[in-house]
Amino acid sequence: MQTGHAVTTPFGRRSLSLGMLATQALAQDVDCEASIDKWKLFRNLCEARQSLGLSDRALIVLNALLTFYPQTELKEEHGLVVFPSNAQLSLRAHGMAPATLRRHLSALVEAQLIFRKDSPNGKRYLRKTRAGENGEAFGFSLAPLLVRSTELEALANQAKTERWQLKLLKERITLLRRNIVKLVELGMEELPHLDWNSHYGRFRMVIEGISRRSTAPDLEPAIDGLEWH
Repeated sequence: MQTGHAVTTPFGRRSLSLGMLATQALAQDVDCEASIDKWKLFRNLCEARQSLGLSDRALIVLNALLTFYPQTELKEEHGLVVFPSNAQLSLRAHGMAPATLRRHLSALVEAQLIFRKDSPNGKRYLRKTRAGENGEAFGFSLAPLLVRSTELEALANQAKTERWQLKLLKERITLLRRNIVKLVELGMEELPHLDWNSHYGRFRMVIEGISRRSTAPDLEPAIDGLEWH
């Protein structure tokens, strides 16, 4: 591994995008003293994956990339470029097919989490100096992860808060549903002259408007409708 933030263009037929340039520019801002536990950072990414537009399989590929980084702490002095071959990456990504692997690597680049630091021939490797020491590395730079670590932690905390709020709202709806059904059943038995069917019909309209993918803003009007009952 080695760091290095010179702007490079994609090797071969890969096209250059503004997102790639933005990611490389972002990597220029690496704080030499900054460091973060790579697995803590990965957990934050898992929490924040929806806001980042990441799929589960893209995270599998990123996890595989991180396993090629020997140290636990991401830090510039350790180098921030990993250089596994696609075959090595595929093995650590549970045998992911080459085309799928390339697609998810591109997704990580577009999400500005990594960038490609290509060699003149497009291969990934660590160049040795004449003295036999480690020199420049070509492969995937993890520098954007380190630069964005604070942002990613904030996104993860936000996702946790939203998930907790959603859980509380769903629990509230469960309690309201149970209470309303019991009250309607009691009313039908004790006060049969009242129009309980219309009450139950309105209740069902509210409930049927709730989907499994409802967000907190979706559930708040539903709660208002149920509490009205």
